[in-house]
Amino acid sequence: MKDQMNLIYDDFNQKNNSKVFPNKVLFKFLRKPKVFISLSIIIILYGCGILAPWVAPQTYYEQDLSQARSAPSHNHILGTDFLGRDVASRLVYSLRTNLIITFAAVITGSLFIGVALGLIAGYFGGRIDSIIMRVGDVFLAFPGLLLVILLAATLRPRIVDMIRSLENAFGIHGLIRWGVPDYLLIFGALAAFSWVGIARLTRGQVLALKQTVYVEAAEALGGSPRHILVKHILPNALPPIIVVVTMGMGTLAGAEVMLSWLGIGIQPPAPSLGNMIREGQDISVLRNYPHLLVPPVIIVGSLIFSWNMLGDALNDFWNPRNR
Repeated sequence: MKDQMNLIYDDFNQKNNSKVFPNKVLFKFLRKPKVFISLSIIIILYGCGILAPWVAPQTYYEQDLSQARSAPSHNHILGTDFLGRDVASRLVYSLRTNLIITFAAVITGSLFIGVALGLIAGYFGGRIDSIIMRVGDVFLAFPGLLLVILLAATLRPRIVDMIRSLENAFGIHGLIRWGVPDYLLIFGALAAFSWVGIARLTRGQVLALKQTVYVEAAEALGGSPRHILVKHILPNALPPIIVVVTMGMGTLAGAEVMLSWLGIGIQPPAPSLGNMIREGQDISVLRNYPHLLVPPVIIVGSLIFSWNMLGDALNDFWNPRNR
């Protein structure tokens, strides 16, 4: 019996250690139009955000009131805003803001907290499962926007004071101007909500994988719960998690823009796509100065569309019905 379990266990390891994306399959996947287009847009936009100090023509806070609301020209390819700040530069730095908050929320909320709690709840079950799922229900019971407003009203002054104390203690200057308190507040609030859906999805995958012969063989051979979860269950649960997280990137990117547009997200002078849309949303501004509203709207739409299209392509790739 033990020899049979060893054969099953070795067969699983051989399959599990193979690459999820073999080179030929990866090349074929990247050649799909949806994947190529979506990845190109994401890499170009977020790449500009990462390289903002070198890509942007000016800093995001540099003002020239004599050039306020100037139309696109050779010196300002997308014109200037009401304070004479270069619109193209603020777009580039706004992409960096969106990148930081989106990825921070996904890594801490969806991947770290959500996947970890989902693995624990699904594998151990019982009281642990009930506690984790009920805590998730409590988080879902609160309207997300309302909680963010409450956090902004109550915690933001304390976070600002804490960051200011750090600046004075270590001689670091510019953290508040760069919007670090807003970054911490917004990505923390988004992470607090994004983990619940991923935890439920992971839990469902674990409940199904617990019944497979590979997991039973690993348990019969004395494998520890940590080893079984990390080595055997998690790799097989990853495909649907990756698809959902990829699609969720567009939702989180749009959430950061929406919160800033409502005035409870990233606060000026820190750059944000939501702030730029709010400043140019008046109908008279759209008629007379369309360069203040059209570029950020196009950027936001492109980001959300690209993340959703990439998630759809991943779903097609891993969906057995499409093979």
